[in-house]
Amino acid sequence: MVDLITVTADTVEEHGFFCKMSARKSTAWQAKRDWLTARFDEGLQLRLLGDGERGFVEFMPGAKCWRAIDKAEDFAVIHCLWVVGKSKGRGFAKALVDEVERWAKAEGFRGVAALTGTGNWLISPGVLEHRGYACVDRAERGFELTVKSFAGGAMPHLSGGWHAKAEACGPGLTVLRSAQCPYLEDAAAHARGAADKLGLAFTDRVIETAEELRALSPSPYGTYALVHDGKLLSYHYLLEKQILATLA
Repeated sequence: MVDLITVTADTVEEHGFFCKMSARKSTAWQAKRDWLTARFDEGLQLRLLGDGERGFVEFMPGAKCWRAIDKAEDFAVIHCLWVVGKSKGRGFAKALVDEVERWAKAEGFRGVAALTGTGNWLISPGVLEHRGYACVDRAERGFELTVKSFAGGAMPHLSGGWHAKAEACGPGLTVLRSAQCPYLEDAAAHARGAADKLGLAFTDRVIETAEELRALSPSPYGTYALVHDGKLLSYHYLLEKQILATLA
């Protein structure tokens, strides 16, 4: 039987949240902790693999999820699913998804949804498709909204309007980010450094609510976007040298 640790507002200091575990004194780690504490009140769930294994799943009710997904009120939405290092290939991803589905059924949700794709920071479609998940919506850059439905009814969909949302960022280099990922403070610093070297205006906007994320995000990923002159440059972390090379 797989040992799963349920992290709560009362135990997050003890167990952490998998990412940046060696940097608990950093402002990014503390911001993620505070973000989690607020989200626990909204139903967010976090499970870590126990017994020294390396992996976790973060998920929550779709109405408050931090992905650019609409009409997901009847679904649980997976934010992140990671199994790494020595723990890969041993059935732990299945155990974590089983836990999401068990919780969703117990809470009366009609199914589970997840943003998948072949790019960085995304759940691979292959992890879910053989478990009865099907694509119900798509977006550029290989994003797919995959859903496992326990009952009939309407499906959630991606928020859309990606190009208009990118254009609204205006000229220069813009970062849109949330504290949902503790690596994004570093990502914003790399973007600022690139903007300084290129002589570009720079905006670093921290998204504070799930509603704001859906209204502003120029990609389905939602929790991070790097926009250059009104066009999405990346939805994931880029080093300063990668940004400079892309804009050269």
